[in-house]
Amino acid sequence: MDLLEYQGKQLFRKHGVPVPDGKPAKTVEEATAAAEELGYPCVIKAQVLIGGRGKAGGIKLAQNGDEAGAHAEAILGMDIKGFTVHEVYVEAASEIDEEYYAAFVFDRSAKKPMAMFSKMGGMDVEEVVETDPEAMRKVHVDPLLGFHDFHARRLAFEAGIPGDVIRPVGALLARLYDMFVAEDALLVEVNPLLVTKDRDVVALDAKVTIDASALYRHPDSQEFRSEVGVDPQERMARERGLTYVALDGNIGILGNGAGLVMSTLDVVAQAGGEPANFLDAGGGSKAEAITQAVEVILSNDNVTAVLFNIFGGITRCDEVARGLIEAFEKIKPTVPFVVRLDGTNDKEARTLLAEADLPNVHTEKTMLDAAKKVVELSNGRPDGGHDHQDAGPDAPRG
Repeated sequence: MDLLEYQGKQLFRKHGVPVPDGKPAKTVEEATAAAEELGYPCVIKAQVLIGGRGKAGGIKLAQNGDEAGAHAEAILGMDIKGFTVHEVYVEAASEIDEEYYAAFVFDRSAKKPMAMFSKMGGMDVEEVVETDPEAMRKVHVDPLLGFHDFHARRLAFEAGIPGDVIRPVGALLARLYDMFVAEDALLVEVNPLLVTKDRDVVALDAKVTIDASALYRHPDSQEFRSEVGVDPQERMARERGLTYVALDGNIGILGNGAGLVMSTLDVVAQAGGEPANFLDAGGGSKAEAITQAVEVILSNDNVTAVLFNIFGGITRCDEVARGLIEAFEKIKPTVPFVVRLDGTNDKEARTLLAEADLPNVHTEKTMLDAAKKVVELSNGRPDGGHDHQDAGPDAPRG
């Protein structure tokens, strides 16, 4: 779960990371009132889950109330790389002497957190790192040992920052790591990490990604979840406890288990199709969950055919069949479905589907045959009618 800047800074304050004073605002009036309370000069910042706000005109300095109101009016509703600005963050202006970059990220390949630091922070840090990879210093942190002073000193010395800020930079990095661990974060990034004219070290920005699977441990962070900009199907799936990722194709995919769904995506692509989603109904899926999954898939108007690929282990294939039958009774889909069922109670499931005689439902024995069939149907090939050649209880398993 990605956080907006001001939300990340709330967590920074919670863990003792110094940040400038600021207040979020959703209207011009709220922004102007916040600016008056904070004093001038202040900065009006667009709050969107994308970088490049400054270059897009989403960060403006205000010297008085008129400028604060004008900037807020211009930024609210602005489109930044496809993201509409619904909130701004009004922040006290800072006197900038130097700008660094700091981050903690979970390195999946090393299975450890990784600290990243550079004395070349700011808007063009990506270009700096691309032209000079040595400008970004990195060190892995043993999660059993944690982040220590020697990690901070190594990063600081290798980056070549002035000696007078090594200690405060190290202290801030230690607090960022504490937050990274305590909040179950996957990413904590500060760009820029500001050194002021008074040589204070402050986090001028905050980019934070929280592990959504760990939100149950952080009830305070759950309030940060926003539905703004969230794909409608993903929101619907989340409300139903389903794992869903929207894709760009036209073939709806449902399976039970992430590995099976990913394999299904690959096989559909191999057959020349384009998946519209990744939907994992999970192990032990019941009829109700299947019905809800069908609702989610068909809420995407781009879907022209649907593939069910179920392997019955914990999941009972007959429960999946009942769910599909209930979904057809409730939703009455108009697009073709291809169903491949294998495993626990698969014969019973095929019997249920055969007896239900659902319109435009086709069953296949193997995953590859199912993928080929759904690709044909998604392209509008006029096969016509039902295809129950393997729907009987004694049909061979694929």
